[in-house]
Amino acid sequence: MKLAEALGLRADLQKRISQLEERLKTNVRIQEGEEPAEDPDELFKALNTALAQLEDLIFRINLTNMETLSQGEVLTSLIARKDVLSLRISVLRNVLAEAAGTNNRYSMNEIRYIRTVNVAQMQKYIDDLSRTLRELDVRIQQANWNTDLL
Repeated sequence: MKLAEALGLRADLQKRISQLEERLKTNVRIQEGEEPAEDPDELFKALNTALAQLEDLIFRINLTNMETLSQGEVLTSLIARKDVLSLRISVLRNVLAEAAGTNNRYSMNEIRYIRTVNVAQMQKYIDDLSRTLRELDVRIQQANWNTDLL
């Protein structure tokens, strides 16, 4: 199995666990005199099985990421860089939105706000970071599809 396939399987398992949680919540407490729609014991068994599979898969994905090199760097390092770069872009976009906001003054007596950053320069910086993020993501995806899961 390729690493990319394992990542898809991980997402499916996480979704299944979430669904099992919801099914359990609707079946662990019922009105007196009623029967549960599903057997909670069977749902707990299915949950435990899915959690065990997820644990094993996460371990194998992490192990594979630590062992896989892309242009001399381990995949784990690239993923960490991507996560922080995504966070940086998100924060900067939020700051830029605040800086680029309009001044709503109803009269000359109201407080006037001024920008303390160059909006155009900041937007260019965010665009450059976004391009770097896309390139990094392509590099990671390429490694995911070319690497066998350990």
